[in-house]
Amino acid sequence: MSAGERAPAAELGLLDATMIGMGAMIGAGIFVLTGLAADIAGPAAIFVFLFNGVVTAFTGLSYAELAASIPKSGGGYAFVRETFDDLPSFLMGWMLWFAYMIAGGLYALGFAPNFLELLHVYGLTAAPGEVGAIAVPILPVSVPAAVGLALAAVALLVTVNALSTAASGSAETVFTAVKIAILVVFVAFGFLSAGGGGETSFTFQQFDPLFPAGNSPFSILPAMGLTFIAFEGYDLITTVTEEVENPRENIPRAIFYSLGATVVVYALVVVVAIGTLGAEGLAAAGEAGIAQAATSFMPTGLPIIRNGGALIVFGAVFSTLTALNAVVIASSRVAFSMGREGQLLPRLGRIHHRYGTPFLAILVSAVVMLGSVALPTESAGNMSSLFFLLSFIIVNAAVIKLRRERPNMRRPYEMPYYPIPPVLGIVLNSLLTVVLVVYLVRTDPLALALSVGWILAGGLAYYALRLRRRGSPAESTDSSNAEGGVD
Repeated sequence: MSAGERAPAAELGLLDATMIGMGAMIGAGIFVLTGLAADIAGPAAIFVFLFNGVVTAFTGLSYAELAASIPKSGGGYAFVRETFDDLPSFLMGWMLWFAYMIAGGLYALGFAPNFLELLHVYGLTAAPGEVGAIAVPILPVSVPAAVGLALAAVALLVTVNALSTAASGSAETVFTAVKIAILVVFVAFGFLSAGGGGETSFTFQQFDPLFPAGNSPFSILPAMGLTFIAFEGYDLITTVTEEVENPRENIPRAIFYSLGATVVVYALVVVVAIGTLGAEGLAAAGEAGIAQAATSFMPTGLPIIRNGGALIVFGAVFSTLTALNAVVIASSRVAFSMGREGQLLPRLGRIHHRYGTPFLAILVSAVVMLGSVALPTESAGNMSSLFFLLSFIIVNAAVIKLRRERPNMRRPYEMPYYPIPPVLGIVLNSLLTVVLVVYLVRTDPLALALSVGWILAGGLAYYALRLRRRGSPAESTDSSNAEGGVD
């Protein structure tokens, strides 16, 4: 790759692209968010995930059409950049970049306790809550074990991504295939336990009544807003568009395959978990709910894996790693795309002359991601959900605007029944945004304050970079011509 090239190599196939989407969606959320949804909506939690799948499917159609029409890396930012003026497109990229980086911190924090629990299962460490501080390499400080492991996970995957696009894509494919196999085993043993007569044998009686006393059908709305991040993932596929072979065809296919498979997996896992533990039991177990359900109905003495709970913990480790890897890829590609467009420092928009990756964009994204490890887990999840909802509203608006202004544009994929899908996407995502903001005002002001602060910081950064470009012709020329690669 010559120094002047500004596009990464297309080394990812349809399977790799699909697995990037599934790797992010079937992540830590399937273990953490199922209990949260059950706590709020009771047995109706099954509808929380099904309806979220429907809501996000409308936006998925918009992403598919835009990705086929505008095959550029950067995801929603690239589409909005093509459609809207300078400031709206900058804020879109700024929000997406932040959402992916914060999600990375969330997944890293989910990885740490699961990894410690896996070590504990095999007698290698004490229980997660009993493990003390660990030393940070190079630095003369110690940090809690969970934080140290979270930082190490981010550092490892950032290194892999910085050195090779193909390696990071292959790792995502392998990790995602492993965790899907584990969840399929969980679902199969759950349904096979039906009629066993045990306290935790699967039974549909756990879904009666569907809405417990005091709950109405509207109780699923706040649960949908809080768990919406579970279906953030297919959009990550579009952040690596230029690294996918035949993107005009493979990107839409990967979006539909990953989203459809994820909805099915979530629905089956939630049905089995509630059908065995009950909604109250699943909510009380929290992050350990899926593992507790697996321990109750899966056989013990399994080869290598000692019991069902250990198998699920093993799956949780893979799930958090794949989700983390996916957002490391996505966050860096948004920064790369913004740098290439001159909306961030131009050096972020360059490809490394040796590794063929957006090296500097990956490192800068990693800094914020490492810092986000210090945030409370719930706040990180809430902020990610909020920014993804906002970005999805804008993407749906971009489809409508592009159809009106450029009706003759080449569109290898056109969504059916236009304009119904993007209009519904705007309405439903807006509704969930309002519900989530109201919830944050009451329960998580930290997340809301940080979210507002990031947007304000984006406005300041936009005008500061604009003044910098005006005052530096050489920098402006460098942004336009992009001569030279990252050293």
